[in-house]
Amino acid sequence: MKAAPFEYIRAESLEHVLERLSQHGMDAKAIAGGQSLVPMMAMRLARPTVLLDIYRLPELRQVNIEPDRVRMGATTRQRAIEYEIDLHKALPLVRDAVRWVGHIQTRNRGTVGGSLVHADPSAELPLAATVLNATLRLRSQADGERQIPAQEFFLGPMFTATAETECLVEIEWPVWQGAVATAFEETAMRHGDFAMASAACQLQLDEDGICRRAAFGVGGVDGTPRAFPELARQLVGQRIDESVAREIAQIALQQTEPGSDLHADADYRRHLGVVMLTRVLLKAAQSHHSAPALQH
Repeated sequence: MKAAPFEYIRAESLEHVLERLSQHGMDAKAIAGGQSLVPMMAMRLARPTVLLDIYRLPELRQVNIEPDRVRMGATTRQRAIEYEIDLHKALPLVRDAVRWVGHIQTRNRGTVGGSLVHADPSAELPLAATVLNATLRLRSQADGERQIPAQEFFLGPMFTATAETECLVEIEWPVWQGAVATAFEETAMRHGDFAMASAACQLQLDEDGICRRAAFGVGGVDGTPRAFPELARQLVGQRIDESVAREIAQIALQQTEPGSDLHADADYRRHLGVVMLTRVLLKAAQSHHSAPALQH
C-alpha cells in the first residue's frame, strides 16, 4: 500500500514546528528518522495530513555529556549511542539496549526521540528510558516547556503523555556516579524482530559484590515498558545469586499483565519475562568479577 496524501513541510526552526503543531493538532506529525512512522503510513495505520520534517533542526541534535546527566536532543541518531565512546561510558545500559534495535540500517536512520514517542511496548529504548527513569522535555507554543519522567510518559501501546500540539525536544538521561554493571537481553522470532520479551538491568556493586544500587525492568510483556523501583531497593545489601535473581524476577512479572498474540500467549510471555529478567540480573552481577562495567 501507499501512504494517504499529505503535505510535507521541512521545518525551518523549532518555533516553526510548534506553530504548525498548534495549527494542525492531531492531523500533523513530526518526523526525523521515519523508521516507525513511514511504515505505519504505508500501511495506512497512521494518516497525518501534514508531515513536519524536524531532523535538520540543530537545536534538536545536540548532545551534552555532564558529570551527572546526558542531555540528548530528540533527533539524535541511534547510531551515535552505538558508536560514540563518550556516550558508551556515560550510558552503558542505553548502549546495550540500542544494539538490539532492528538492524544497522534502521539504527543509522532511526532517532532516539522517535523511538520514545512511538512507544512500542516491545521497543528497546523506551525500556532503557523507563529503567533509568530518564526525563523527557516537551514543548508547545501555548504552554511552553514541561518535563515528564519516563516512568510516567508511557501510557499504553503506542500511546504517551505527549499532547497533540507538543514536540519532544530533549531527553535527559541520569548518569550514575562510579562504575556500573549493565545487561540487556531479549528474545524474538528472528534477530531484529519485535521482542516477545526483554529485560534491562543496571547495578552498582561494592568490592565484595554486594548490591548498593539497582534498577531493572522488562519490555514486551505489558502495554508499556515496566520498571520496578521498589523491588530494586530490596536488592540493596544483597549478593545477587541465581536464587535471589529468580525470586525477584518472579515477583516482578506477577505485577505485569501480558497479552496474547500469534507469537506467544500471556503465560508464555510472562515465563519469558522471568527468564530474561533473571538472566540480566545475574549477568550484571557476575560482570563485577570479570571486568569493569564501563569497559564491557
